Amino acid sequence: MASQSRYPRLLKKAHGKETPQKSNLPLSLLLIRDVAYRRPSTLPWVDVVRACGRFRLSLLQARRGRLLPSLNPLAIGDESPPPDTLWMPWMAQKAVWGDQEPLSKIPFKIMRGHEHIVSSCNFCVDDTKVLSGSYDCTVKLWDAMDGSIVRDFEPVPEGPVLECSATADSRRIVAASYDKTVRAWDLETGKLLWKLGYETFIVSAKFSPDGKYVVLGLDVDHGIFIIDAKDSTTVSRIKDHHMMSLTACCFDPDSQKVASVSFDRSIKIWDVTSQTTLLTITKAHNNAISNCCFTFSGHFLCTSSWDKTLKIWNVHTGEFRNRGACVTLMQGHEGCVSSCHFARDTSFLVSGGFDKTVAIWDVEEGYRKLSLKGHNDWVMDVSISNNKKWILSASKDRTVRLWNIEEIDQIPLVIEHKKTRGLKVKQCEECDSPFSIYESDIFSETVTKCVFCRMNVTDLSTEALPSSEGEASLSRESSPDEDG
Repeated sequence: MASQSRYPRLLKKAHGKETPQKSNLPLSLLLIRDVAYRRPSTLPWVDVVRACGRFRLSLLQARRGRLLPSLNPLAIGDESPPPDTLWMPWMAQKAVWGDQEPLSKIPFKIMRGHEHIVSSCNFCVDDTKVLSGSYDCTVKLWDAMDGSIVRDFEPVPEGPVLECSATADSRRIVAASYDKTVRAWDLETGKLLWKLGYETFIVSAKFSPDGKYVVLGLDVDHGIFIIDAKDSTTVSRIKDHHMMSLTACCFDPDSQKVASVSFDRSIKIWDVTSQTTLLTITKAHNNAISNCCFTFSGHFLCTSSWDKTLKIWNVHTGEFRNRGACVTLMQGHEGCVSSCHFARDTSFLVSGGFDKTVAIWDVEEGYRKLSLKGHNDWVMDVSISNNKKWILSASKDRTVRLWNIEEIDQIPLVIEHKKTRGLKVKQCEECDSPFSIYESDIFSETVTKCVFCRMNVTDLSTEALPSSEGEASLSRESSPDEDG
């Protein structure tokens, strides 16, 4: 109380005069607000030091809100404004359900607990838990049902967490942070299993589907680093794999190939067994490629880009394909696309963007099925549950959102879109996946397979052609003019 009496008000300079500015916040919150939001403090520095000590908050922690934005590799625009209300960690509450828009009727819940940008999100433990990494230097495990925090993994990294990943059996997790380290924990106990330090920044870290390997994307080295997930020993290290820094990398479903994308706009497929590059697609997009993901079959790869588009590439016959057959998804985001994720049966695709939205795509027809709005800042990452009922999104607004899309086809807005486009839903006779087709199409009754199964048939017939004839056919199919 004595400290508050010494500073009964905050002064604000205006037109050369000091005018009082009322505030109902206690001195402690005013102090932390000034530090976190970089406002000129009206308090003497000695009182700042005393207050930080009194509330057991180190100066480094108090200034973290100011230091971390400069470490954000994606911070190419203005900094986001401070939230409407001052938020503190102890204000975290269990998530509550709400409706997104009158016509969308997508139930969602908001998970609050991170103090900075949430950079990564994943489902784990049979979709009952959520894993998230943040620029507040923490990795958190959440309960997906009530939105409560189950565990903070310790010891915490000393820099912003850029990506985290869990094994398919949800036994272990791995996280790459801006302190040039990679850490692995036991998910159930929270015990640190191993920690590796590098001389370069690590921008991506993902487990292989079989849980045996971890692939890391390297910044300065422009390469990929594959390590043994159990004892962190080196399996492969490929320097200068790209011309510029990597942005993302991932294993195929068989854990035999690694796809990587880069600021140089290229896509590369690396074979773990033969230690060779199987496929290189140069100038795949018109801007930096931000992320990539395989379909469950491993035949197709989706890439998202800062050119506001997503592309789906057929990489199954990559031995002689120098570009790949491409399907482009456009008019889904008004800004850079940051992330992408296929549903397990490839019936739909989800992407996140810097326009603050999450887009759900009809892959068969190549159009945006629904746009989920609600985040107050960039969407950094997205994920889909194995049962296809939930979508997860991580945002620069410090929150994680869980969207319930179980009844998406009954949503009035989706029904209206289908009617407008003249679409009807059919079942693929080969993979049993639902797919859309135009009712006005004269071949609508004869088309019985989804686009992916039809493309596989095309690949087999092309392989039967003589080499030169097949290459010519593929060159016409995926010329630069067509796929951008």
